[in-house]
Amino acid sequence: MQLSAEQLTWAVHGTPLLVDVNLTVASGQTFGLVGPNGSGKTSLLRLLAGLNKPKAGQVLIGNQPLHTLKQRAIAQSIALVEQQAETTDRITVREVVALGRTPFLSALQPWSDQNEAIVTQALLDVDMQHMANRLWHTLSGGERQRVHIGRALAQQPKVLLLDEPTNHLDIRHQLSILKLVKQLPITVIISLHDLNHAMECDHIGVMDGGRLVDAGPPKGVLTAFRLRQTFGVYADIFTDPVDNSQVMRFRSAL
Repeated sequence: MQLSAEQLTWAVHGTPLLVDVNLTVASGQTFGLVGPNGSGKTSLLRLLAGLNKPKAGQVLIGNQPLHTLKQRAIAQSIALVEQQAETTDRITVREVVALGRTPFLSALQPWSDQNEAIVTQALLDVDMQHMANRLWHTLSGGERQRVHIGRALAQQPKVLLLDEPTNHLDIRHQLSILKLVKQLPITVIISLHDLNHAMECDHIGVMDGGRLVDAGPPKGVLTAFRLRQTFGVYADIFTDPVDNSQVMRFRSAL
């Protein structure tokens, strides 16, 4: 499912946080969103998810303006994994992941064996099946992050939005989650701090000062000029002799 932003602008108390963002992510594409802290990545993701309303412009899913859809219909198509999502409820890991099925339940469509199978698969995908009966408040930050991703997977969205999903994860689970996301047959927009991880995306966009200042294939976007201009770093680029992928090592440009 294609997701687009047209001249998207958002402000808080008169302070613009996003200005005239135009973006189209093709169906099935994995799009990496990068930029310094405070550049507008989280604000953009929340607008794309329909959680905040733009001051100007619009979001379209396919050719449908997002603001014309009811929240239930949006939730059946778009899932967002935020950086922080807490609860004080005494709830198990499986119950958290099962919340992903909520948009599809009703009096005419109660919980079923199919829903149970979807939740079980989501737990397997994020390597949390062995903790399914653990209470939420007993989990580490990294474990909670994996559960939130599992909840989004159980939602079976057409578009998956992830805000720095590798925060708090150890390197093994960082790589496994990124590999899983890359293999999903859906549209994915993922905010990332690690530019080497971003190099694995189909396309990337660079946010700076609330504007989308560049977008395209990673090698064409993360140029020496862009790295210095937006991130304040120089980069040495190496080719991995095992898989011929490009790896960047950074040096301060200050």
